[in-house]
Amino acid sequence: MNSKRPVHFSIALPSCTEGLCYPVPFTNLSVIQQVARRTEELGYHSVWPNDHLATQRYVRKQWDQPPNYYDPFICLAFAANVTERIKLGTAITVLPMRDPVVLAKQVMTLDQFTGGRMILGVGVGAYREEFEAVRPDLAQTAHRGNMVTEGIEALRTLFTEHQATFEGEYWSFKELEMYPKPVQTPFPIWVGGNSRAGAQRAGRMAQGWLSAVMPPDQIRTMVKLIHEEAEAAGRDPEEIEIAPQFIAQVGKTEEEATKTFRESWLYHHLLSLKDSTLKDQDLSKVEEYNLVGTADIILEKIARFRDAGVTHFCALAFSTNTVEEKLEQMQWFAEAVVARV
Repeated sequence: MNSKRPVHFSIALPSCTEGLCYPVPFTNLSVIQQVARRTEELGYHSVWPNDHLATQRYVRKQWDQPPNYYDPFICLAFAANVTERIKLGTAITVLPMRDPVVLAKQVMTLDQFTGGRMILGVGVGAYREEFEAVRPDLAQTAHRGNMVTEGIEALRTLFTEHQATFEGEYWSFKELEMYPKPVQTPFPIWVGGNSRAGAQRAGRMAQGWLSAVMPPDQIRTMVKLIHEEAEAAGRDPEEIEIAPQFIAQVGKTEEEATKTFRESWLYHHLLSLKDSTLKDQDLSKVEEYNLVGTADIILEKIARFRDAGVTHFCALAFSTNTVEEKLEQMQWFAEAVVARV
C-alpha cells in the first residue's frame, strides 16, 4: 500500500462542534486562532473545520442553549491570518447544501490569499435532517450522492475554464467568467464518506479520500477500491491521499485513555452517527480503531493503519471537554507520537 509515503497528521478546527463533540459553549474566534497557531507551532500539517448550517435534533434535546456553528471558510480565513505554513482544509464541506458558484468563489479567494494553502473536502453530510431543513424543496427528491458528484464537476469547470458553462440536474450556469483561479493546479478536492460510493467517487475524481472511524481492514478494502477506480479513470492511484479522520486520546495507561474517551462528548457524538455515517461500524470497539491509548499503543495502531494504506491521519479530534485540555493533548500527541513516526 502507501506505507512508504511521508505521513501527515492534522488537527480538527472546532468550527461546528459545540453540542456534538464538545460542551456548549466551547469555541469562538479566540479559540479558532489559538488552535490554528498551536497547530503550526507543533509541526502539524493542517487544520480542518467541519460544516453545519443547522442544529441537529438530538443536540437540541441535550442542551438548553443553541450551539455556535461558525462558517468554515471564514474560520479558515482567520486561521490563515495567524499562520504562515499549515494547509487549510474542510472536513467536510456539505456540498448538497452549498451553491457551487458561491463555493468556488470562496475557495478560489482563500487559495489566492493564502498562497495555495487550501484543500476542499466535500461530502454528503452526516445528518439528512439538516439537508432537509436547508433545502426542503429537494427533501423528497434529491440524491445527495449524485449532488456531490455533480457539484465536484461544476467546481472543476469553474476552477479551470475561462468561461464556464455547466448544465446539471441540480445546478447550472452559463458563460460564467470567474477570476482569479486557484493558485494550485489541479486544485485539491478531497471526497469524504465511508460508503463504497464515496470511495469510488474519490478514486474517479478527487485528490484525497476522507473517511471516519474505520478499522484498518475496512480501510484496506476501500483503498483497493479507490485504486481500481483511479486506474479505470486513467489516473495515478498513488497521487490520492488516503486521509481518514481519527479520534485521538493519549494517556499514561490504556485504561486511562479509554476512560477519558468514553466520558467525553465526542464519544456520544459517535453514537449519534450510528444510523448514518457509522451505520456499518461496531461502536462497542470504537477505541480499538482510533488513536486512543498510550503513546506506544498509538504508534502500533499507526503502523497498522499505514500498512492498510493511510497516508494522512486527518482532522484529529481529541476527546477532551475544555480548550485547555485540547491544547494539552495536541502538544502531548505531537511530542510523544508524531515526533516518533
